[in-house]
Amino acid sequence: MNILFSGNNGIADLPVRIAFGAVFIAHGGQKLFGWWGGYGLEATGQWMASIGLEPGFAMAMIAGGIEFFGGIALILGVITRPVAMAASLLMLVAMMSVHWSNGFFMSANGYEFSLTLLAMSAYLTIAGSGRLSIDSIFRRA
Repeated sequence: MNILFSGNNGIADLPVRIAFGAVFIAHGGQKLFGWWGGYGLEATGQWMASIGLEPGFAMAMIAGGIEFFGGIALILGVITRPVAMAASLLMLVAMMSVHWSNGFFMSANGYEFSLTLLAMSAYLTIAGSGRLSIDSIFRRA
């Protein structure tokens, strides 16, 4: 249980958690609720099914949930490592199933952005949440 809340004692993780969490909240909101120009759960599920991620609706719900609720958890710094690990897996799937064939650059829908998010989530999985987090409060208790 200690690994769940352990982490470094610094504050360097805070800007990574906030930036990564905000991006994930936005993308999750698009998938789940159709916010910010997104298509919502039904259409996202249909698209996921069309690229072979079946069952599409369930996959959209899982991806959207990890992004939206995981993004909130990351900003707060609660269960950071498990959320970051789930995010790493999600970004790996996105990179390989959607973006890889388009090459590196984001301007061509390549894997550049997914790779960046994968690196951020891997960092948080390894480093933990840092001092300014709910995890830190649990760690001290």
